[in-house]
Amino acid sequence: MAILVLVFITSFAVVLYATPALIKVAVLKRLIDLPTEDRKIHKRAIPTIGGIIIYAATLFSFSLWYNIDDLHEYDQIYESVKEFKILVATSLVLFFVGVKDDIIGTSPVKKLFANILVGLILVLMGDIRITGLHGVFGVNEIPLWGSIFLSLFTYIVVVNAMNLIDGIDGLAAGVGFIAASVFGVWFIFANEYTLASLSFSLSGALLGFLIFNFSPAKIFMGDSGSLIIGMFICVLSIKLIEYPVNGLNSFWIHVSNPIFVIAALSYPLTDTLRIFLLRAVKGQSPFAADKNHLHHRLLDCGYSHAKTVVIIYVFSMLTVGVSLLSYYLNPSLSLFTVLGCSGLFILWIHFCYQSAQKKKLAK
Repeated sequence: MAILVLVFITSFAVVLYATPALIKVAVLKRLIDLPTEDRKIHKRAIPTIGGIIIYAATLFSFSLWYNIDDLHEYDQIYESVKEFKILVATSLVLFFVGVKDDIIGTSPVKKLFANILVGLILVLMGDIRITGLHGVFGVNEIPLWGSIFLSLFTYIVVVNAMNLIDGIDGLAAGVGFIAASVFGVWFIFANEYTLASLSFSLSGALLGFLIFNFSPAKIFMGDSGSLIIGMFICVLSIKLIEYPVNGLNSFWIHVSNPIFVIAALSYPLTDTLRIFLLRAVKGQSPFAADKNHLHHRLLDCGYSHAKTVVIIYVFSMLTVGVSLLSYYLNPSLSLFTVLGCSGLFILWIHFCYQSAQKKKLAK
């Protein structure tokens, strides 16, 4: 447990100490985002390379305190080192793709190709994949081809979901912090301290970054941050889903792992599914940028950036709480309960938005 505290504090301190210098360098080198498009909400030039420090702090903290001394069997050590190597290699690919996009731009097709490449490496070489639905819809194991397809699909969805919600101050960092912290606590209960270390190294970095990214933001994370966060979160999600039940205590063994993960990622998954459906209905590209996200709707309702992200934070934490009802319900009913919470959240935002629009027309 002491190591986990050190992991968190280390990544938090690195971001807290290094970010002001990074902001100065970004301004001097003109690595900034100008509010030149209608869809952009900020009114002034803001540095966009915050993902550099998030990635550096997370990897530094996790590597510094990475410990295989507790692993006594050769197979455990081999698998742990193999996953560490795969994690570093794939994260470097996404990091450089993100940095290129933040500085000179990258087409959505090229970013999708990079995501598919990284996903294939994780699934096929790293064997980090979903092997079954664990009781959801009465399905447990699935064939290998289904496992590969589902795992790759999950990876692409989660990474792009985190990328898409990075639209207002403090949103992606805050949601990522909540998800990473929740996963870290779960891994503590599972006595899986290596994955807990990765979770808390990421959450510490994100909490430190939130100090500078919360409204009014002094720096944005950019794609170099959102892609990396999405990748780490996805790896943690799959490892949690696939964690053997014999390693859990009497409470968590009855809580559905997939439902718990879906709940922790409820906002990015809900917003991404909704926005993709809206764009499909309108015949637009699913990767086209617009201001139809749920967080934009909350802003249109009259909420500030700060209030908007706090509402989404509360929704995310409440949904995680609801997922614990899977202790009493079967996985399928638990899934519908979590989906119901997301549906009610969308409806509430819709009614608030309609009410705000009527007030504007009445003036």
